[in-house]
Parts: sequence; C-alpha cells; structure tokens
Amino acid sequence: MIKLDIITIFPDIFKSYFNESILKRAQKKRLIKIKIHNLRDYTTDKHKSVDDKPYGGGPGMIFKLEPIHRAVSSLKKLKVKSPRPRQGEAEGGQKLKVILFSPKGKKFDQKMAKRFAKLDRLIMICGRYEGVDERVAKYIADEEISVGDYVLTGGEIPAMIVVDTVSRFIPGVLGKHESLEEIKGSYPVYTRPEKFLKWSVPKVLLSGNHKKIEEWRGRN
Repeated sequence: MIKLDIITIFPDIFKSYFNESILKRAQKKRLIKIKIHNLRDYTTDKHKSVDDKPYGGGPGMIFKLEPIHRAVSSLKKLKVKSPRPRQGEAEGGQKLKVILFSPKGKKFDQKMAKRFAKLDRLIMICGRYEGVDERVAKYIADEEISVGDYVLTGGEIPAMIVVDTVSRFIPGVLGKHESLEEIKGSYPVYTRPEKFLKWSVPKVLLSGNHKKIEEWRGRN
C-alpha cells in the first residue's frame, strides 16, 4: 500500500473525486491510502493565517514557511512500515518523497509516476495565491512538480492528477495489468451498435481474425 498525503487549504475539493470509481475501490481494498491535511490546522495564530505579504513588494499574498514546515514535519513522524525491507532500506523504514506543485517545477510524466509508485509514501504540498515561500522548495520539498505548460489557481488539481496517475501503477488498482495503456498500447476502440447513422465500425474488428486485428491496431 502507498500512502498519499495532500496538504491544502481547501480539503473539501477532493471529496468527490477520491470517493468515486477506481480510486474509491482502491482505498476500500487498502491498495492506496489517501489522506487530506488542512494546512490551517498547523498554524499557531487565532486567525489561522497561512499567507503574508511578499518581501520586496509585489501583488498578492505568499504562503508562509512555518505552517508548511510544521505540517510536513508532523507527517514525517507518522511512520509507514514497509511490508518488507527493500535493498538499501532498513527494517521498518519508509521510502518517502515530499513534492511541491509549482509552475516552474519539472514536468510530470508517466516515467515520474512510475517512480513515485515505488515509494511507501508521497507528501504533496498544494500552493495557492501568488506562490509559496521559496524556502519550502529549497529546504522542505524533495522535488518541484508542474503538470503542464500552463498556470492553475492552485495545486489541488495537480494533486488529483498525481494521485490518479500513480495509483494506476499499484498492482490491483486497475484489476488487470493489461489495462495499463503502456502495456496494451493506444488505438481506436469501438462497441455496439455496429452501425449508427452513416458511421460504421471498421470491418476488420468484426472479422474474428485476431492477427489482422492486432495488425490494424498497430497501424492506428
């Protein structure tokens, strides 16, 4: 089982997505464990402030360093015991990474998702507003991640993308290993009815000739 921790100021955003379909079943089967943490729970002032004005001036507000440090430090103390020690890993240890979502981060891809899926735990920090104090990237996060060449209002959608993509690599989540796009490949698919209006299913798929079908899929 991999544990996926998400630090955010909008914990309710995740309720619907993580409680439906494949991810819901994966959690129920204890193949993955998703935990949402409200960053405001790690503040110390009565207003539960998570942001402040940037030094040097500028528009907007910046996520403060202290509550993020408290959140990550607290989560790291909650050890997740590995089923068995891996090579180079002590008994009872955990393989863990802390990632920060950022427009200037390394672009997230399938290779990265597969690497994350080998961890015991992934802690994700969702930024908001005008950014996050740079000391979080320098001293707390192991990696900065971007999900594409565009800017979002926060790290919550990227966190959903990472959880979804990483979970697919956990054995049993998809049911069949062959369901992975990387295994079966990507090609056009059709189902009933055979003909709708003037749009028909390619005849080769109705032939029953599996060799020709595979050749067709390879070309498309």
